[in-house]
Amino acid sequence: MLVMGVDPGLTRCGIGVVLGSPGRAELVTAGVIRTRPDLDVARRLLQIEEGLEMWIAIHRPDAIAVERVFAQHNVTTVIGTAQAAGVALLVAARHGIPSAQHTPSEVKASISGSGRADKAQVGTMVARILKLDAAPKPADAADAVALAICHAWRGAAAARLAAAAQGATHARTWSQVVAARGGS
Repeated sequence: MLVMGVDPGLTRCGIGVVLGSPGRAELVTAGVIRTRPDLDVARRLLQIEEGLEMWIAIHRPDAIAVERVFAQHNVTTVIGTAQAAGVALLVAARHGIPSAQHTPSEVKASISGSGRADKAQVGTMVARILKLDAAPKPADAADAVALAICHAWRGAAAARLAAAAQGATHARTWSQVVAARGGS
């Protein structure tokens, strides 16, 4: 399953694309969509939407995993993060791509075995899982990759059940994605 993880944010929206199935993961790419803080919020959300559209057009993910926004002390940050998350979910729906939201503790537990792991531990585990020398940079990209891995490992079974219930066959198998990419 090809999963695009989205770590929502107004200034830096992390994106990570992973080819994975339970117990397996391979990094396709990672990066961030950046917006300037001096722009109004509507313009920034439009830039995030345009960036997500580009990533989807290039990578054609089977699923999109978005970090579930949780309450923080800074309400302004929470609102901007929630707006960016909403844009990601909207773009997924526009393309008919199944989407899911995962909490930060769910992602941490999936990647490191502990829902209380810190960013450094998650980054180390992302690098280890993907057989990289270091976690993707910046941290927003690494967080998005962790979301994608979490979904590939935890969400794959749920997606197959939902697809079976609907009679759909949207989710591709590992071998189908690799073959479509010309790999072995």
